[in-house]
Amino acid sequence: MKFQKIVCVDYTKLEPWALEELQGLSEEEISVYGDVPESQEETVNRIEDADAVIVSWKTPIPEEVIKQCPNLKYIGMACSLYDDASANVAVNYARNKGITVTGIRDYGDPGVAEFIIAELVRLFHGLGPYQWREMPVEITNKKIGILGLGVTGQLLAKCLQPFGADLYYYSRTRKRDLEDKLTYLPLRELLETVDVISIHLPRNTTILKAADFDIFGTGKILINTSLGLPFEEEAFKSWIERDGNFAIFDGDGKKELSEETEKQPRMITANKSAGWAAETQRRLSEKVLKNIKDFLQ
Repeated sequence: MKFQKIVCVDYTKLEPWALEELQGLSEEEISVYGDVPESQEETVNRIEDADAVIVSWKTPIPEEVIKQCPNLKYIGMACSLYDDASANVAVNYARNKGITVTGIRDYGDPGVAEFIIAELVRLFHGLGPYQWREMPVEITNKKIGILGLGVTGQLLAKCLQPFGADLYYYSRTRKRDLEDKLTYLPLRELLETVDVISIHLPRNTTILKAADFDIFGTGKILINTSLGLPFEEEAFKSWIERDGNFAIFDGDGKKELSEETEKQPRMITANKSAGWAAETQRRLSEKVLKNIKDFLQ
């Protein structure tokens, strides 16, 4: 079984071998775009009469687009899919119209954990532009809190354990099977307890507001590698302006930060996504293809 026509509506980052396999699943020649559509109209024009679309997280496919593409049977997200609220595709609407929507997970997590460990070591030991304390310190016995204990959060915890960090977590759902390695705390208590928080939450999730930053206090470190800002920016800006506070963002985490906030002192930011590497691209390509083949079978 094949699709009639498959369109990669933007730069999905599928490897060349994956695009070749994708062609074998389409009766017509596949269309592959290398940029992001500038408007919904352009997105519709790219999809045209296709019955299958592959899309990255950068291109919205809302109800208005889906309504204008009556042949659609399948939307493959070449990115994480947690729920309708955090997705760039109108997942529930599409599924109610009989369109299958799939996403992928667990493809860029090792790089994110590596980035966090590397930047913490640099900050703790003063190997970069900043040093957290007057004297260099080790990760040993530092109280580190993880907000969101999905795959990335769990992997980070595993990476920190050999260094002897005291690990705490807050999550919407308790992970009791992991609590021999790290301690669950309600959000307020966690913020009062830890020196460092690392945030790993779905897009469009806001967890920290002004009162939470006040509880977290000063002399602390905040790490964000989530897609978007899991906090109120003005509250964060007020917090980072306080002497002794530091923040670490990768390219995805800082994407929605204003230029003014990013230029604040003690802001450590990267221009690249920590979750992107050669291995990431391979895993993404494999998972996207598997979803398509599973659907066709």
